[in-house]
Amino acid sequence: MRKQVDLSAHLTDWAGDDGQRRGVAQTVEAVAEAGIAIAERVAHRRLEDADAAATPHFEQFNDIILDALKGTPVALFGSRKNELPVTLDGAGTLVVVAEPIDGLADIDTNTAIGTIFSIYPAAAAAEDALLQPGERQLAAGFIVYSGATKLALTVGAGTQIFTLDRQDKCFYLTRPDVQIPASATEYAINASNYRFWDEPVRAYVDDLIAGSEGPRGKDFNMRWIGSLVAELYRILVRGGIYLYPHDDRPGYARGRAHLVYQANAIAFLVEQAGGRATDGVNRLLQVVPDDLHQRIPLIFGSKDKVDRVRRYYEEPSHIAERSPLFGKRSLFRT
Repeated sequence: MRKQVDLSAHLTDWAGDDGQRRGVAQTVEAVAEAGIAIAERVAHRRLEDADAAATPHFEQFNDIILDALKGTPVALFGSRKNELPVTLDGAGTLVVVAEPIDGLADIDTNTAIGTIFSIYPAAAAAEDALLQPGERQLAAGFIVYSGATKLALTVGAGTQIFTLDRQDKCFYLTRPDVQIPASATEYAINASNYRFWDEPVRAYVDDLIAGSEGPRGKDFNMRWIGSLVAELYRILVRGGIYLYPHDDRPGYARGRAHLVYQANAIAFLVEQAGGRATDGVNRLLQVVPDDLHQRIPLIFGSKDKVDRVRRYYEEPSHIAERSPLFGKRSLFRT
């Protein structure tokens, strides 16, 4: 029987005697402890069922993470709740950004929800510390609260998945080197917005819908949970592609995912698992944020699938060369 490796042992082995790595390890463990506390809150709410008074507020989860980070070498903390960064340790060498609870509106439907986080080095200028491109991340991860509580983590040495043992309140390594499968035939997109999409996205989805009779030559299945962490976890273990493009609806022109505390962490995790993450064309980890709450289109998953979407954007001829059958017909057209 293989010996179980817990999160602390995994991080201790990775950090060694390196000072910065030790600080990252301490910070990841603090976020994990916060995740355990949040998992209990989420489970309690579901136990209460219809009691609206028991519904936890977004601020509660934010405060749980803030409290857990006290005593770590974290100088600044940023999240959706905080309009401006929160100062923790003025002499700290790291900064943390987080989506404390993604999908809270779905808690009553028992949908998987979660926490997303990133760790960066503290920048020389405090005002720029939370606006670093994603490629500067030292660590990133997410915790998904569902039937089991899972922590997906990268420290730049692959993507690992840990599972919470609820009895001893410890995360154990259960998937040591995640590689996103390339052959999956699943895609996730909110098809109700079809009429608002750019032509490249419409064309890509049309080709998937055409299935074995279309230019892709095989059938595909659409999945749409509506929970970002649930979609991400599924793609890490089963492959496929997730698309949340910008569109023509008011407020969606720049996309809807938050670059700093959602998309960058996702991109780091996905790339470390052999996948790709873009805004449709550009590699997300190279985008320099201009605001803590900046929105961006988000497309991630298996490399070949994400690259195909990029070709549809960059090479209009790629769309034009499709058979007229697939350019004129789809489930959304008559």
